[in-house]
Amino acid sequence: MADTYHEVEKTRVEQTPVAADRDRGAEYGMNVFARVIYWVGGILLTLLAIRFLLSLMGANKGNGFADFIYSASHPFVTPFFGLFNYQEQFGRSRFEFETLVAMVVYGAVMVLLARLVTIGSRRHDV
Repeated sequence: MADTYHEVEKTRVEQTPVAADRDRGAEYGMNVFARVIYWVGGILLTLLAIRFLLSLMGANKGNGFADFIYSASHPFVTPFFGLFNYQEQFGRSRFEFETLVAMVVYGAVMVLLARLVTIGSRRHDV
């Protein structure tokens, strides 16, 4: 009977790491996807923050950098233009509430998506 018990324990110990490795692999895949979501969302939020600062300081759209930032961020801010009677003005200092609202909304969506893809994960530090 003692030999049988040791054989069962040996078999159990040998099988456990395989299942654990499989679980870790799936969990790693979810964590990578969450990191990609955070990375893309971080780039978008950075772009919107730069747009907000340029608008606040009255950056001239004739400048290449300012034009690039305004053009690249425009599609992401457009859905929020009707909230506060947006009038397109470049070269004049303007506090763009629309951009701040867009940053909050996209930030919340980013966190929700990242949490959604890690919903089955045992780790909660993603």
